[in-house]
Formats: sequence, C-alpha cells, structure tokens
Amino acid sequence: MLETSARLLRLLSLLQTPREWPGPELADRLGVSTRTIRNDVERLRSLGYPVDATRGAIGGYRLGAGAAMPPLLLDDDEAVAIAISLRTAAGGAIAGIEETALRALTKLQQVLPSRLSRRVDALQSYTVSAGSHRGPTVDGATLALLAAGCRDRERLRFGYLDHAGTATSRAVEPHRLVNWGRRWYLVAWDVDRDDWRIFRVDRIEAPRAVGLRFAERESPGGDAAAYVRQGSRTARWKFMARLLIHAPAAEITEKLGPAAESVEILDDDRCLVSLGAASASAMAPWLGFLGADFEVLDSPELTAELRLLAERYTRAAQMP
Repeated sequence: MLETSARLLRLLSLLQTPREWPGPELADRLGVSTRTIRNDVERLRSLGYPVDATRGAIGGYRLGAGAAMPPLLLDDDEAVAIAISLRTAAGGAIAGIEETALRALTKLQQVLPSRLSRRVDALQSYTVSAGSHRGPTVDGATLALLAAGCRDRERLRFGYLDHAGTATSRAVEPHRLVNWGRRWYLVAWDVDRDDWRIFRVDRIEAPRAVGLRFAERESPGGDAAAYVRQGSRTARWKFMARLLIHAPAAEITEKLGPAAESVEILDDDRCLVSLGAASASAMAPWLGFLGADFEVLDSPELTAELRLLAERYTRAAQMP
C-alpha cells in the first residue's frame, strides 16, 4: 500500500508539469507497466484530479482543470516560494486580497514540514523594511477586469483622474498590464485620442467592458514594459540636464541608477550623461557623490546652483 501511494505521488508530480506524458514514458519513469499507469490514473481521477487523456502517436496524459480544486503536490522550493508570496500579498499593494492571502497562508503553514516552516519564518523574522511608505493600492477586481479586457481584446470604458486631479471619461482598447515597483499601469490604445496612453490603475474608476472587440495591436515601441518605464521617467523628472563626466561609463551608470536617462560612452574615461531630478537645486549637491570631475553642457540653472554650493562649501572650509 505504501509503495502504491508513493508511486501515485510521483505520478502526480510528473503530471503537474505543463506537457503531455505518453503512457510508455510514464511507465518507464516509474518502473511499472502501462497497465499499472492506466490503473493509477483512474485512482487519481477518483481522488478528484482531472487527468485528461488523448489517443494517437502524440497523445498521452496531462493534468487538466476541474470543477473543484484538488490537492496540489508541491516540492520544497515551490512550497516556500508560495508561502513567501502569500506573506507579501497579505501586506501588498493590491486591495481586497490581504485577508484571502492570510487565510491561504495559514492553511499552508499548518501542513508545511518543520524544516520548511523554519526557512519561511527565518526570512520573515530577519527581513526588515527600510521605511513605512506604501505606494498606492489598487483594487483586485479592477485588475482582473483589465486583464480580462487585454486577454479578450474587448473595449473598456472608465473614469480617470490625471496627476492634476482632473476627471475624464476614457474609451480604450486595453493592451497590457505592467507592474513596476508598487504601481500598476495599463497600456492601452485611447480610442478618442487615436494614440497609445499609459494609465495608472489606482486612478481608474468604475471600469466596465462594453462588448466591442478589436484587433490586437503590436506593443508600442515593441515592448510595453519599456514604454511604461520611458513614459514614467519623462513624467517623473521636472528638471533635466546633460553632463560630460570624466569617468568610465560603467562606473557612472552604477552610481546614478534610475536617475540616468542615457549614458553615452565617449572613450574609456569619459561619458555623456542625461539625468533628471526634481530641480536644479536638488541635483547640484547630489553630483558631488559621483567622485569625478564633470562639466554641465546645457543648463545655466544647474551651473548657478553649483556655483552657490561651491561658495557655501568654500566658506565652511575657511571657518576656524
């Protein structure tokens, strides 16, 4: 009986991979006959696992979707990953799923072996937040509706609040949802404006499908995620400047991080950099952390701020 149970678990583990398994291959993997495989498949079906079978040279067995959720078989790494993900979701940026995630996590922890439970608890206990700031939350039902619109290529209507708080009504052809950090964005074709637009999901109000289908378009720029990153950077920085920096491009790229819009290599020891900040006064002191000489190419405002800063530092250096 124990041997049969162990074999069923091994068979279930194989069937959960997204492919079809020919009977002879399963028999070879488990060291049994194809007749035993057929009997084991019937046992799994009686336990609620929807095992589908197809005939023919390329046919075989695979685990399908059933009317009810049967028990899942997880390996150690999968169980730990799910537990950590559920803990993250319980305090995450998607509203409405915190309680559900917590219930699922409680059920999972009750059956986790102690060795796995210790791994999850260690990660939770020895991980601290660098701050209490949380980004805007989004409604889980809204995300699901937007994703369904992208999948089904169905036009949507919703109210939208822009960054200035102005309310507008939009009709869009949804294309992709993009998750960046703690924010969600919808990339969609704006029907009235006849152009691509990026919508922050937390600013979308009362979305609804209108039943009109559309032909799928190619992602703007060929990459929806890159399109969102570029659009968000343009909107984020109120001040931009170009600098000639006397240091290797790789070193400067690492130091600047997301503030760098572009880094162009001139030679081994120089690069041209475009970077952004909230203002010239915010950028000026921060440039001192580059640890390299630089020249401002196109911003008298930044040059003036650097001059004021240099005078302030000079006075401080001369004080007894």
